[in-house]
Amino acid sequence: MNGFLETIGRIYENTLFVYGLVLLLTYALLAILSMLAIRRYVKRNNDHQLNLLSSSPMAPGITILAPAFNEGLTIVSNVRSLLTLNYPNYEIIIINDGSTDDTMQQLIDEFKIVPVDFAYNVKILTKPVRYIYKSTDPAYSSLLVIDKVNGKSKADAVNAGINVAAFDYFVCTDVDCILHKDTLLELIRPVMQEEKKRVIAVGATLRIANSSEFDEGVLLRMRAPKQLLPRFQEVEYIRSFVLGKMGWSYINCVPNVSGGLGLFDKEVATRCGGYDHSSFGEDMELLTRMCRYAHDNRISYAIRYIPRTLCWTEGPSTVKIFSRQRVRWARGLAQLMAAHFSMFLNPRYGKMGLIVFPFNFFFELLAPLVEFSGIIVYIVLAVLGQVNWPYALLLLLFVYTYSIMITTISILWDQLSFRYYKSWREVAYLCFTPFMEFLLYHPLIVINSLRGYYNFLTGKRSTWGNMQRQGFGKKK
Repeated sequence: MNGFLETIGRIYENTLFVYGLVLLLTYALLAILSMLAIRRYVKRNNDHQLNLLSSSPMAPGITILAPAFNEGLTIVSNVRSLLTLNYPNYEIIIINDGSTDDTMQQLIDEFKIVPVDFAYNVKILTKPVRYIYKSTDPAYSSLLVIDKVNGKSKADAVNAGINVAAFDYFVCTDVDCILHKDTLLELIRPVMQEEKKRVIAVGATLRIANSSEFDEGVLLRMRAPKQLLPRFQEVEYIRSFVLGKMGWSYINCVPNVSGGLGLFDKEVATRCGGYDHSSFGEDMELLTRMCRYAHDNRISYAIRYIPRTLCWTEGPSTVKIFSRQRVRWARGLAQLMAAHFSMFLNPRYGKMGLIVFPFNFFFELLAPLVEFSGIIVYIVLAVLGQVNWPYALLLLLFVYTYSIMITTISILWDQLSFRYYKSWREVAYLCFTPFMEFLLYHPLIVINSLRGYYNFLTGKRSTWGNMQRQGFGKKK
């Protein structure tokens, strides 16, 4: 019996070792590709191009879509932030998705909006639209507000905005996000630079806004979050966007464009049926269907990422709200894998089927299951005295130090490239965070991922909940 358990333990250890080795080598490759991508971006782009584009009558029109559900705390300052964007031809559509607080009343009072007759063309089915508002003040002529019945999801709200959008490209963001003034210029630039492929989506780096200084929706100074949980999220975002997505962008294998900020080709998105209102990961699901549509219709496409931070979002500061968010994300990932599993290792879908989908399946979906099962197996083997402790501790130490190294490289490379923080003391403050991440933050991610998978398998009902924002205060 002991011999059998020892054999099982050895097989499991070897399998886990191979799994971890492939993952670590992938992250090392992504780090190299990310550095190449950022160097190419810095060399290829300059402020002079943005200045020319900002005054060009040939700049493609862009619609900004920002769904709002009970965002009364931040709605005015965030709409004002959107109105200050530097771009020659854009419109802003705020979708009030059946808010039960004073979100709608604040919009009416602050921006002097009134109901208007509007030819609402239903290309994508959504919950009923009550009214469409425009401002009587010429200063807000680019602002539209849709008031609709709550659709129980962000996706339904954004789809209503797509139906109203006037331009060929739309930017989807959250109304609680703060955007850089040059966001639209940066997002449209890859579309105009690409010569051989049709750019169907462009993403950019997001950062946590907690502890940064804002005034009327404009960033004054970026600071590392003081609270531990938001600081963990800041580190995670830097690693994910600067290292992960920029590396994938270099080989045109971007797995998803964040729901916080992304530019999309409206025609392709509409022909795909828009956002799936039943999905809990609507941003990743839409991009997957857009890629699938492009392959099915033989469209040579590209998805690009911008390494610059163009969007700041308020991260959850309590474990309860954070857990709700991550459970939802995990459930969305499981939904996506189940709905589009026919793409898995399918050469018909090119890099999406052979690289992106397998990576998401093995190293995103299965990772929490592998980690949790590994803990259970090692506990059982420890009780039975079958653990090779020197090997196990050495492996744990290697993974711990490697994860710290990768995260630290991401933070330093980001700061060296763009100098977001004014002092290196703030950077050092962030670099100490990965030492605690493995022990405190990562277990929280695993637990909430497993809860999300459980909710998916059991079909537990869930809704687009209120994130209970603290709001962006004025600079004192």
